[in-house]
Amino acid sequence: MSILIDRPVETVSRADLEQYARSDLGRSLRSLATSVVPFLFLWAAMFAVYSTSYWLVLLLAVPAAGFLVRTYIMFHDCVHGSLMRSKRANTWLGTALGLLVFTPFARWRYEHLIHHATAGDLDRRFIGDVPMLTVAEYRAKPFFFRVGYRLYRTPLVMFGLGSIYSTVLMQRFPNPSARNRQQRSVWLTNLAVVVFVGALCFAFGWQTVLFVELPLVILAGSVGIWLFYVQHQFEDTYWERTDEWSFNDAALRGSSHLALPKVLQFFSGNIGFHHVHHLNPKIPNYNLERAHEEQPMFRSVPSVSFTDALRAVQLKLYDEDTQRMATWKQARAAVVS
Repeated sequence: MSILIDRPVETVSRADLEQYARSDLGRSLRSLATSVVPFLFLWAAMFAVYSTSYWLVLLLAVPAAGFLVRTYIMFHDCVHGSLMRSKRANTWLGTALGLLVFTPFARWRYEHLIHHATAGDLDRRFIGDVPMLTVAEYRAKPFFFRVGYRLYRTPLVMFGLGSIYSTVLMQRFPNPSARNRQQRSVWLTNLAVVVFVGALCFAFGWQTVLFVELPLVILAGSVGIWLFYVQHQFEDTYWERTDEWSFNDAALRGSSHLALPKVLQFFSGNIGFHHVHHLNPKIPNYNLERAHEEQPMFRSVPSVSFTDALRAVQLKLYDEDTQRMATWKQARAAVVS
C-alpha cells in the first residue's frame, strides 16, 4: 500500500496546517471534562465496589481504562503545547495529568520530541519509540539477543508485560545523562506517586489498591502501546537512512491514518490521525480530524483499518530491500532469496 498525495511531499509543510494549530479554551476544557472527570468517577467507583464484587471492579475497569487512555492524550497534547494557549499552562496541567498516568512530564516531553524529530530515521531509533530491528540487523545479532528480541515482540510480552513495565518501572528512573530538569521531573513525580499510592493503601489497604490498579495498568497500558506501535510499524511504513530521510515523508508515509470506529476514535482522542499530528504537532486533538478532512494533501493518504492494525502485531522486522515491515516468515524468505 503506497502513499500518494496531490502535491509533491517536499512542498507540503507544517505551515499548511497553522489554521488548525490554535487552542480553543472552551474545547480544551471540554476535552478535559470528557476524559479526566469520568476517569476519576469510574476509578473511585472501582474502589467503592471492591468489597462487594471484584467482577464489578473488572467491569468498571474497561471504560475507566478507555478514559485513562483519553486522559493520556490530553497529557500528550500538553507535551506539545497544544492543549492550552500558554506554555506555562500546558506545563502545569501536563505535570498534573502526568501524576494520573504515572509519567514525569519533562522527561517524557524530551524523549517524545526526539521521537517526532527522528521518526522514520533508521539511524536515529530507540528514543521514544517502540524498538524495532531491520532484517539484516536481526540476522547479525548473537543467538541469545535474537531469542530475547523474539520474546519481546510477542504480543504477551509487548502488550501485556510491556504495559506493566512501561507504566510502573520504565518512567521511575531518569537517564544518568539527563538534564537537571528531567531528573527533577522524574524524582518529584516518583515522590508524588509514592505519597498518593501510600495514602490510598492507608485508606483502602494495599491489596485493594493493587487489584484496582492492576487491570487499569494492563488495559490502558496495552492499548497505549498498541496505538503507538501501529502508528509507525504498519506494513508499508516509511523508514530511511539519515541521508535519504525526509521529515515530511516520515509524517505522511510513516505515520498512519488509523481509521478507528467512532467510539474508539473518541477514547483515543483522535490520535489515529497520526499523519496530521506528525506534520504539525501543535494541532490540538479536537482539530486533527477537521484538518484531515479539509486539506487536499490528505485526500490520497490511505487508511490503516482497525483489522489491519490488529494484524500489524504480526510484523516483527523492517526489510530494507522491500521497504516493508515483515513477519518472521517473510523475513526468513527474504534471507533465503
